[in-house]
Amino acid sequence: MTTATDLALLIDDIRRIDARLLAAVADLTDDDVRAPSRLPGWTRGHVLAHLAGVGAGAARQLEHAVAGEERVDFYDGGRAGRDAAIEAGAGASADEHRAAVAATVARVEEALGRVRPEILDEATGYRGRPVGAVVLLWWREAEIHATDLGVGVESTGWTAGLRAHLHDYLADRVPAGLRVDLAATDLDERRAIGDGEDVVTVRGAANDLAAWLAGREPLGAVSAERDGVVVPLPELAPWP
Repeated sequence: MTTATDLALLIDDIRRIDARLLAAVADLTDDDVRAPSRLPGWTRGHVLAHLAGVGAGAARQLEHAVAGEERVDFYDGGRAGRDAAIEAGAGASADEHRAAVAATVARVEEALGRVRPEILDEATGYRGRPVGAVVLLWWREAEIHATDLGVGVESTGWTAGLRAHLHDYLADRVPAGLRVDLAATDLDERRAIGDGEDVVTVRGAANDLAAWLAGREPLGAVSAERDGVVVPLPELAPWP
């Protein structure tokens, strides 16, 4: 994402993802938001509270960058503040969650509309990373967490662009000394992640491989082999 065209295309995709997210939560009931999500230990309410919080954090970073203001923390109170806000917000009603997510989406999209290509490399309060990284953050968070809700949005809808981004962003999940060759069975797509001498080939549909790399349950079969012998899937490190 280095040109005005790159940025415009990414923002268009974010708007598509945002619209799908809002449609997915449009008819949720209070019982629905209290039910388990696909993330262990989290209800749908936890996922929605996290989406509202991470979106607000991303929007704040973009707003400060656009205005040329001093950098601020992504979350008030850091990681502890983030976790506390999710727990406090998880029990909200379906209508409250809908309103919060809609307000966050509107705020993010408003901020994105004012981002200029020339500020993409400027540092932010998001771990010192640049404005462009904040844009990518919301892109992947909105898309992946929409699937975590388990309300009809599936990883089968992830684009080739998102797969490529996840391959790069999540490469550090591959343990030291290991190289994982992702071999798609439904597309002519292969990607090596990690640079170790121990090589494991992981096979599956392209989006199932991306889901596995992202720590999500693939919808189809994903298997691993070393030197032609079937082995367990590698244990991946936490998200970066």
